[in-house]
Amino acid sequence: MVINGKYNYILGIESSCDDTSASIIRNNEMLSNVTAGQKIHEQYGGIVPELASRAHQQNIIPVVDAAIKNAGISKKDINAVAFTKGPGLLGSLLVGTSFAKSFALGLDIPLIEVNHMKAHILAHFIQNPKL
Repeated sequence: MVINGKYNYILGIESSCDDTSASIIRNNEMLSNVTAGQKIHEQYGGIVPELASRAHQQNIIPVVDAAIKNAGISKKDINAVAFTKGPGLLGSLLVGTSFAKSFALGLDIPLIEVNHMKAHILAHFIQNPKL
């Protein structure tokens, strides 16, 4: 879909638990998807919420930057930012939400709140040209 003669690019940010992910979608097509895992939790046998939040803070900028570069666009091409609002770990969600709001405010573009559970279903409708 092209509106007003240009593509619609959405930056998606996911930070509900222990992985920091960012993706660029052009209309209904995924152009990039970057995820940073967190090995710190392995020594505890499960997710430690405070450690997850801190790792998100370290990972969010490099992950978003890589997603934009891998998509072959610039941040000025992005028309909206989607982010996981919940459910998830509160501290982890706050990192993603704060980054998404700041990014969108800086570019004066809209925010799209996403329910993590509904997104698992809706993700099946995104086209991935690399498959």
